Amino acid sequence: MAKNSRHPDHHMHVGVILDMESPVGEMAQKCMTMAISDLNATPSQNNHPLKLILHPRNSKGQPLKALSSAVELLENEQVEALIGPQTSEEAELLGELGDRVPIISFSASCPSLSREKNPNFIRMTTNDNSQVGAIAALVQKFGWGELVIIHEDSSYGNGIIPDLLLALHEGNARVVHRTVIPPRARDIYVEAQLYRLMALSANIFVVHMSPSLASQFFIKVNELGMMSTGYGWIVTDGIANELSVMDQSALDSMQGVIGIRPYIPPSKRLHNFSLKWRNSFFTNQHHQIPEVNLYCLWAYDSVWALATAAHHSGATTSIEKKDSANKSAHLAAIPTRPTGSDLVHTILRGKFTGLSGEIQLKNGQLQQPQAFEMVNVFRGVKRIGFWTQFNGMTTRLNRSTVAVQSPSVRDMGSIGWPGSSLVIPKVQRIMPKAGKRLRIGVPIKVGFKEFVGVELDPVTNATTVTGFCIDVFKAAIDMLPYEVKFDFIPFTNSNTFMAGSYYDDLIYQVYLQQYDAAVGDITIKANRSLYVDFTMPFTEAGVGMIVPIETTRSKNMWIFLQPLKVDLWLVIGAFFVFTGWVVWTIEHNDNNEFKGPLAQQIGTMMWGKINQQLVQSCGDCMAVCSSNTNFQLHCKPELNADSSSASDLAKR
Repeated sequence: MAKNSRHPDHHMHVGVILDMESPVGEMAQKCMTMAISDLNATPSQNNHPLKLILHPRNSKGQPLKALSSAVELLENEQVEALIGPQTSEEAELLGELGDRVPIISFSASCPSLSREKNPNFIRMTTNDNSQVGAIAALVQKFGWGELVIIHEDSSYGNGIIPDLLLALHEGNARVVHRTVIPPRARDIYVEAQLYRLMALSANIFVVHMSPSLASQFFIKVNELGMMSTGYGWIVTDGIANELSVMDQSALDSMQGVIGIRPYIPPSKRLHNFSLKWRNSFFTNQHHQIPEVNLYCLWAYDSVWALATAAHHSGATTSIEKKDSANKSAHLAAIPTRPTGSDLVHTILRGKFTGLSGEIQLKNGQLQQPQAFEMVNVFRGVKRIGFWTQFNGMTTRLNRSTVAVQSPSVRDMGSIGWPGSSLVIPKVQRIMPKAGKRLRIGVPIKVGFKEFVGVELDPVTNATTVTGFCIDVFKAAIDMLPYEVKFDFIPFTNSNTFMAGSYYDDLIYQVYLQQYDAAVGDITIKANRSLYVDFTMPFTEAGVGMIVPIETTRSKNMWIFLQPLKVDLWLVIGAFFVFTGWVVWTIEHNDNNEFKGPLAQQIGTMMWGKINQQLVQSCGDCMAVCSSNTNFQLHCKPELNADSSSASDLAKR
């Protein structure tokens, strides 16, 4: 609700959602803080004392974290606008809040983000598609007719592809292959994709991915020798804009790369801001002062655009904080701000000169830059030329940012290519290589063939190899992210065929490089490990014998009597009766339990406490006997192992 005019200050609460753990997020937050400081110091603030209060939140680069932060800011802080988030994926998810408050993003450049889906979404940055003409012109200038596109598998990485393919096609360049890499790909996956490109003999590439993935990617490119003489690499503005904040190891791996990024015209205001930026780091005693990149300038201009729009639309409201301890974070429960649409329309109509140049929005986003600059990563980052939409390639611009002349390749200055070469790479015809086929040695089995079986077709003379070991080997090959071709070669060059040293001879042939590997039921032994490396064992097949079961003894309930002879059982019974008679004789006269009818006395005599202990002792004796092998043989079915040979068992 609006404050009373007697109050001198008016506050506007603004939520800021950034990845504070990334260099750009950290620098953008500092730039926005400096923008607030500059706003408060301007003379116009004396007449209209609007104060923007920023509420930063760390999304950690996670879309769900960004969404939860936005909901928390809307409910708890009652913000009237959101600046951020950084990535296109986060911006797409936050689009659900676009009908509640304005969302201003200075780095989400995916073409799929539009005001048609989210009316209150404002892109204070350029669309990725605005650079495809510059890329196509650069490819055409170097005479590259074939190339490979490598891009991130995300909405950001996929959004530029249709327009980029069309622009390259119009420039007579053919994209012969596309490689897609997930945003959080592991090193082994990146290596596998690079090996595939090496197998295609590809040497010209256009790379479009996030800077974090690009750092990991180019380190692997350099390790595999693809940043050497003869290769050509072009990166889009998402990478080129952050060259100044990349790790030195990644920058060292990108020597020879050419990047395209929007051109920032110099100005006195930008110069003063750079001095203020450096002084702030001197005050904080930083050892290394990062260079301000374009995203930080757009973040600064986003704050100014919001403050200017709020000033002109009169959205000087101060939202009273309510107790939200018991509120649930339900999206539908968040009320629409009455000034949200007014702010959006005012921002879209606004036009001013910011740190990044002329700020004018069209269709909810910054207009295409008047010029793109082309930079070369070679012992630093240097500019090699410009590109404008109407004049094409140029070496320099006049004050009105108009191309002066269209240069030849020689006029573009000394370009450092991969491998410290100064010669433009020539396109190699991209075609699959035949490659080496692995020779896999397999043993020939005459008997048991379930592990390895080799069959020769007498008609076609073709060899068929089957078995469990073969299936395991094929399954492992299929799991590899790249293609491996192989042939199974039966091992027959042994003078000791099927003898004990047959497998030793096969292992030794692998050591002599007659085979690239061997697959089969090969036992891991110490002497064999001296010559070859074994995989982890995937099965254990010990020595055993299978015989039929023949039951020759009775299975009735009295089988427990068989371990003891009849004479022993009679002695046990007689001793049992004798013990009872002795106890009865002693206790009959004095113990009432041994008196009464004759049947009761006989029962007491036969089942007295003494005889109970006797029966328990007999039970313990039987338990001891049960551990004896003879007793077990009486209680178990008998195994008939009279077969004299394995052939007899096979017949059964």
